[in-house]
Amino acid sequence: MPSRPAAKPRTRKPSGTPRRRRGVKLKPTELRPPELGAAPAPASIPEALRPLADAIERDGGRVLSAYREPLGGNALLFAALPVAKVVPTPFQRDLSDAHVRRLTQAMDKTRRFLDPIIVVREPEAAAKIEEGATYWVPNGYHRLTALKELDAKSVLALVVPERAVAYQILALNIEKPHNLRERAIGVRRMFRDLAALGRDSGKEEDYALEFEEPALVTLGFAYEQRPRLSGGAYHPIVRKLDGWIKGDLASAAAERERRAGVLLAFDDAVAAAVDKLKARGLTSPYLKAFVIARVNPLRFMKGELPSYDELLATMTRRAANMKIEKIRSEDVVRSGGAPADPEG
Repeated sequence: MPSRPAAKPRTRKPSGTPRRRRGVKLKPTELRPPELGAAPAPASIPEALRPLADAIERDGGRVLSAYREPLGGNALLFAALPVAKVVPTPFQRDLSDAHVRRLTQAMDKTRRFLDPIIVVREPEAAAKIEEGATYWVPNGYHRLTALKELDAKSVLALVVPERAVAYQILALNIEKPHNLRERAIGVRRMFRDLAALGRDSGKEEDYALEFEEPALVTLGFAYEQRPRLSGGAYHPIVRKLDGWIKGDLASAAAERERRAGVLLAFDDAVAAAVDKLKARGLTSPYLKAFVIARVNPLRFMKGELPSYDELLATMTRRAANMKIEKIRSEDVVRSGGAPADPEG
């Protein structure tokens, strides 16, 4: 059989080179932020926001207006910013290339950008993410990426003065529901970023809104070590057993890593049991779910539950000692349910 020719190595464009999508012909205007509108009279900007407005002007942007949002009466600035100075938060969910492609095609057809992004001014973004960056976008990463691909010079943004909103925005973003993996990874990225503040980071429970639940933190740390973990199979168990850790986030990180390790040890035992079942000729897509259900005693327990460590150690031991020779194909079929890995 003739040998297959070696694949040509992929060449990557420099990071500053805009990507050109097939069929997209739109060439954005050369309008820079100062040219998009007249700055509002100083009197129209609340006193508390004037330092932020001045900083935006120094960054090469232009404040277009100031207003108060209707729910809490919080003051915001509507501004034009240089695209190059805006980057995603370090805990942003991963980009969907298909979503960006649809956005660039829609912009090409409509020749309009009508949906402002949300940003917070983060002077340290240059050191954390990208040289020259000054603003974080917690909501609008795909829109920003589409603009950068089109080589646009300006982006319209709602500038929120409070940095904490960058962490809270995931709770408000319902445009595309996050699956479990995205949520857990986003929570872990937030945790890491906040933990870098050391003793000033606060406690886990202070971020109950942002983190949603303790299980997502542990799963996020587990995904960090094993990106292809079947987190959806373990989430119901971890959610019942896990809890917030006391102490600052920097101290809690080590405990989260340990708990993730305990979960991964259980995952190893489950994977070994699945391999043994496959060796006996069982090929159902429900094997992992079957093994987990077989060793999980939670559904029979009433009253106070055992600790996270105690129960996972028991389940790990049961998975390792499972009597594979006594399991029949009809046992797996009766277990039914969805495949064990819906989240990837």
